[in-house]
Amino acid sequence: MEGIRGFAVFLVFVVHYTTLAKPWINPGSFTYAVAAYLQSVGNIGVDLFFVLSGFLIYGMLIKKRKPFLNYVRRRIQRIYPTFTAVFIIYLALSIVFPNESKIPSSPVHGTIYVIKNYLLLPGLFNIQPIITVAWSLSYEFFYYLITPLVIFCFNLRSWPHKFRVLLFLFVSVLMFVYFSHYPRHIRLLMFISGILLYETVSHYPLRKPLYLGLPALIMALGSVAILQKLNIDDYWRYPILFVLFYIFCLECFSPPNFSARLFSLDPIRWLGNMSYSYYLMHGLALKFIFLIATHTYPPINDHAFLFWVFLPAAFCLTLVPSALLFVYVEKPYSLSPRSA
Repeated sequence: MEGIRGFAVFLVFVVHYTTLAKPWINPGSFTYAVAAYLQSVGNIGVDLFFVLSGFLIYGMLIKKRKPFLNYVRRRIQRIYPTFTAVFIIYLALSIVFPNESKIPSSPVHGTIYVIKNYLLLPGLFNIQPIITVAWSLSYEFFYYLITPLVIFCFNLRSWPHKFRVLLFLFVSVLMFVYFSHYPRHIRLLMFISGILLYETVSHYPLRKPLYLGLPALIMALGSVAILQKLNIDDYWRYPILFVLFYIFCLECFSPPNFSARLFSLDPIRWLGNMSYSYYLMHGLALKFIFLIATHTYPPINDHAFLFWVFLPAAFCLTLVPSALLFVYVEKPYSLSPRSA
């Protein structure tokens, strides 16, 4: 689980790195084409996060009834300390660098905008987020709130496993049909892929590896480029990812196999363990890195070599503030065991 989270957050890093690096690359070059591909592929890192959240939260709630208020309190504790720390940094920088600020100049509108962002409304609602990646947190929190209500209202704990699987398969098909006409929040369906994954792993586990995990992941990464190249509606990437990420994670969570061993390596698990801190902090770190790079190597479209040389260096540099945030905020305030 930690290893897959580490891989997912690296994909998100690739999106923001390539976006910032493009002004240094000639649009007609091979490097530019690779950067465009990496940018589109990296976007699916968030979808992989949603599958994992669907698996974890549903599994936690379906196994045992939990007091709703205690559950919500724990979810707030998991998200808000780290988010608040980064949010304060962004607000401070908005004051220091007003030209970069997204906050409206009007005190009233600015205050309302800040409150909406702190309540994690961007994403589900058409509001520009102060922290670019924070839009996904509104999806996460919506899933946190709706899942216990669905389990309670339908009394799903009393259902046979096969009926729960049939229910979520039916809901998936129904919602994919709906989102084919109104695609705005289609990524919410990735949570259901995680729910189906939990039901399979818990009650219908694989007895031996199918060796489909890595092929499924490669197909998921390749499908984005193929759909983009063929100019096929972006909607179709989500049914494909829904299935392929399910297969990939199912293989990883099954008896020991190559996929499971690969994503259990210590470096990728280390990154996955602090993935939330990295997710929130890496964009700001990259902006600072490229601000310095602008003064050293002005973006004149002929520094393609810098894209390749600087990619691992930029990644390593973003690890430093992210690790500090994890050690001093996320770990003590969100992950440490609570006192009796």
